[in-house]
Amino acid sequence: MKALRVLTWHIHGSYLYYLTQTPCTFYLPKKDSTEEGYGGRTPGFPWGDNVIDVAAEDVKDLHFDCILFQSKKNYLEDQYNILTEEQRALPKIYLEHDPPREVPTDTRHVVDDPETLLVHVTDFNDLMWDNNQTPSKVIHHGVMVDPYIKYTGELEKGIVVINGIVKRGRRLGYDVFQEVREQVPLDIVGMFSEDAGGLGEINNRELPAFISRYRFFFNPIRYTSLGLSVCEAMMTGVPVVGLATTEMVVTVENDYSGFVHTSVDYLIKKMKMLLLNPGKAMELGYGAKETALEKFNIERFKKEWMETFAGMVMRRADSNYQVNKVA
Repeated sequence: MKALRVLTWHIHGSYLYYLTQTPCTFYLPKKDSTEEGYGGRTPGFPWGDNVIDVAAEDVKDLHFDCILFQSKKNYLEDQYNILTEEQRALPKIYLEHDPPREVPTDTRHVVDDPETLLVHVTDFNDLMWDNNQTPSKVIHHGVMVDPYIKYTGELEKGIVVINGIVKRGRRLGYDVFQEVREQVPLDIVGMFSEDAGGLGEINNRELPAFISRYRFFFNPIRYTSLGLSVCEAMMTGVPVVGLATTEMVVTVENDYSGFVHTSVDYLIKKMKMLLLNPGKAMELGYGAKETALEKFNIERFKKEWMETFAGMVMRRADSNYQVNKVA
């Protein structure tokens, strides 16, 4: 079977890298600018040969099987700027990476189209969005970690991985991070983490080996989607401590793969315990890895995405057949 040809934009680099493990050919529109979504095959990821940069102005001349939107801008602006009318009639999928921001329970999604499929990355996101008349499904994250990387927990510290935590403030838990750091030794990495006294950005492919030496992974985020860094930490075998909000509640099991709670004081006590008890941290790390192997399996992720792309293309083909048959 010929590989399906999918046009999408570069929105979240790590997610895009894992998505492109799916046996499709992915075309990324590219511009010589910093415009959101047009970075193409950015450095830092070992992109496969199935990931192809195409100049944004040349997109109209190519054939695709499916269009995959990943942001409001893609859907409201980009498709009208770079796609032809015929291309805009192709099977369409909108990949929603986040929970609703404006009002957690009553925000209507930008897509309101029964012919478009809305894919959420967590059950929590699907629950919270008003999906309108758009059909939706959930495809949970899939991640890959070098199996030779082993958790050691040798550093008597916790590690936090968040981009731009100072600028993004309370939603990403900057105040929680500051409160905890007063009582528990923590390092933070990520873009602009230097603003919070952190260590700066670590290359995505090097991150699992980097965090494997820390006693635990701490996630102070109040409200966002499930971060890939949490999934990668668990796949590496690092126990996770975090706020019991969003998808974290059903991802980390207390006293099996880490600890989650809405009380920061409770979490601080657990972190201090892990610093004093590396054996317990190792035990929780085993649980974290077992959970990740089941929940974030890359082969399951690839299979679900392949079935989703193929299903949308086949549905469109069946629809065209019925129209032509009637005609």
